[in-house]
Amino acid sequence: MKPDRPTLPTTTRRRFLELLGLLAIGGRTLLDSGDARAAALAVRDYASSDFAWPEMSYRTLGRTGFRASRLVFGCGAALSRRRRDELLESAFRAGINVFDVGFRGYYRDAEQNLAPFLKRHRDEVFLISKSMPYREAEPGDSLSPAQCKQAATTWLGQMDASLAELGVDRVDAYYLMASNNVDLIRSEEIQRAFESAKQAGKVGHLGLSTHQNAEKVLEAAAGTGAYSLAMIAITPAGWYDWADKGILDGTRTMVELAPVLENARAAGIGLVGMKAGRYLAGRRIFGRARPDAFDSHYDAEFLKSGLSAFQKSYAYVLAHGVDVVNADMQSLAHLQENAAAVAHSARHFA
Repeated sequence: MKPDRPTLPTTTRRRFLELLGLLAIGGRTLLDSGDARAAALAVRDYASSDFAWPEMSYRTLGRTGFRASRLVFGCGAALSRRRRDELLESAFRAGINVFDVGFRGYYRDAEQNLAPFLKRHRDEVFLISKSMPYREAEPGDSLSPAQCKQAATTWLGQMDASLAELGVDRVDAYYLMASNNVDLIRSEEIQRAFESAKQAGKVGHLGLSTHQNAEKVLEAAAGTGAYSLAMIAITPAGWYDWADKGILDGTRTMVELAPVLENARAAGIGLVGMKAGRYLAGRRIFGRARPDAFDSHYDAEFLKSGLSAFQKSYAYVLAHGVDVVNADMQSLAHLQENAAAVAHSARHFA
């Protein structure tokens, strides 16, 4: 399915194109300095102006049937320590209708800090949360039914805690977070736990997220027929590996991974991209930015688009196999930059 192509009014389109350059300044500042605050200041004058949001594009998200904004607001880091109601409302005004968060054991106060926004908009957004059911599992481990049952029990308890933190009775999807083990993904114990929670009205859809062993995990999930969503760490160059904060050794490129992604989609799984640009920023300590790391995957026209390195990576992955992209946006500048990237993806790759 081709991405929806936004039709922008002439004045909005002109404003949008003018702003690509300004937003690219913010992206380059972040790459050069590693300082999100500096990047925000670089576009401060613009950020405080009357921003003409580009029209958001949407995609039906797997078997959920939900018409999702192609940019997902990743709430974990932004809300882990404080409320950011003004940023959430800006995202909502920009057309974002999917909000992804996670349990207290990893994201601190994020669920609690999302609750006031949900009180105002719960019926208008698709809400996702997640937790780690079995932290000890490694990709190659064989898990016994007893271990899977333990994981399922833990996961259900974490789901209840998430609902309480969020101040809601139900989430639209709840993920098995950091799911790198195929035995856990295929586990009947997990599937029964999900069905019990669904029948109780606590959750609508089962999902997973993974930064490791993603190809095998995705194939296993597709084989079960139980999963509606999968959030995968993928870049133009292929799989991103959280373990070493780099591109997975020996990975196929995203274009070459198309059959794997299409197989998952054919099984009813909506694909959520994440970490699309993380590699560009380098390691937090003693690292250096890599703004041109993915340039070899882009055509000449796209390279001259005026987009920042981050914008190009988001725009590219949206056009080459994922339905939506989850972005960690901790400032208005980041939000504006990513919204522009989504709109440009639909225009350039349509």
